Amino acid sequence: MDLAAVGAAFAQRLHDAGVAATPERTGRFVRALVAARPATVAELVALARVTLVAGRADLDAFERVASEVFGGAPGGRSAPAAMTVPVPTPPLALPDDGDEEGDADEPGSDTEARAAASVVERLRTTDFGEWTEDERADLRRLVAELRVVAPMRPGRRHRRADHGSTLDLRATLRKAHRTAGDPVHRVHRRTKERRRRIVLLADVSGSMEDYARAYLHLLHGAVRATRAEAFVFATRLTRLTRVLRDIDPDEALAHVATLAPDWAGGTRIGEALRRFNDDHGRRGLARGAVVVVVSDGWERADPALLGEQMARLARLAHRVVWVNPRAATEGFAPLAGGMAAALPHVDVLLSGHSPAAMAELLRTIARSEDGRDRRVSPA
Repeated sequence: MDLAAVGAAFAQRLHDAGVAATPERTGRFVRALVAARPATVAELVALARVTLVAGRADLDAFERVASEVFGGAPGGRSAPAAMTVPVPTPPLALPDDGDEEGDADEPGSDTEARAAASVVERLRTTDFGEWTEDERADLRRLVAELRVVAPMRPGRRHRRADHGSTLDLRATLRKAHRTAGDPVHRVHRRTKERRRRIVLLADVSGSMEDYARAYLHLLHGAVRATRAEAFVFATRLTRLTRVLRDIDPDEALAHVATLAPDWAGGTRIGEALRRFNDDHGRRGLARGAVVVVVSDGWERADPALLGEQMARLARLAHRVVWVNPRAATEGFAPLAGGMAAALPHVDVLLSGHSPAAMAELLRTIARSEDGRDRRVSPA
């Protein structure tokens, strides 16, 4: 069964009934269908409800259409859980490849919705360097769907916890006064967790221009969601944290010449890292942080300086993640001077060349020291 076709056709029925099932929501529904592959009608209807319904005003129409299409109680809420895989009933008319005149051009048609969903799916795995100028209009929305989550670290303070691993001796002795000195009730505690700082340094030189815009959107989301520190560099280092906190990334791009005059210029990674270590890193910004360097490693200056500064950075940081979009190329080997000098001091090397690869980067960033993955699925 073509779940994508079923999802698009059902969304069209909702649209005809007055539900605001936009192509964007339809694409989200289709992706959820393909990923979850619901085993019952109730599960399918639940997926549709959370992805296609925008508000309470649409609920009645949604329940009515779902009941007409899939049968049973309105909305499928009371549909038996054991109901088998959805078999779209005849009222759910699938498109006939758009042969009828005007079908393909009609706004909101299922063909249009399927096409939109298909484009979005393709863009998720397409290298940012291959996006057309029109497709870049979707860049902000796709990157905004990625949730930036900071990893956790153990703090210095503790809190009471029934299942804590440490005995709170003082609290236990206080309670023992009530039981004639016998510590009947033991009090435990556990360490409080705090968010670990994230520091992002993005290469905006000429060789990284295709990726710079995407990562500027990511920097914007990280600064706002986790209070991350954001820098860009080409021939010099520019701190963008305050700018991205206050203004829109598109507005930042419009003023890029003022913010970073070396945008799309040459690359001096070693010198930029030296400035970061001297002015920010050793003063506390990089201590215990997860530092992400986004660069292809094409160093125009002496790679020895880059290796030396990466060694300093690795000693300060909790973890260093290097994102090199060229790593997605078949047969890639980190042999370029800068990349070869930096690699011994890198904990994780990723490509981050597409939205899907960028999501993998965020999962790596969010990973706590105990190996737990914090939830970074699309918001």
